[in-house]
Amino acid sequence: METFPNPGVARVELCSDEVVSVCPLTDQPDFYVATIAYEPDTLCLETKSLKLYLGRFRTENHFAEALAVRIRDDVAAVLELPREKVRVVLRQKARGGITITAET
Repeated sequence: METFPNPGVARVELCSDEVVSVCPLTDQPDFYVATIAYEPDTLCLETKSLKLYLGRFRTENHFAEALAVRIRDDVAAVLELPREKVRVVLRQKARGGITITAET
């Protein structure tokens, strides 16, 4: 992921409904709406690089809960922030009549 200098904002929220990963048990695709919110210090996320980062999960096996933590940790690292300043919510679209919301 790429960053740019914070122009002076206190909070950023990004949302994507194009996140897909593969269920580790069934090998079926899981579709998510991801919301990433953070309180920037000196850096902000560049959105095209975030889109490319999220797109790479299409071929990877992840449970929703573990994916939410992975995204949070990766975003915190690239922004040089403590994990507590980054919040990730993954809302899995229904599959088999069940939806999942995983939040960090």
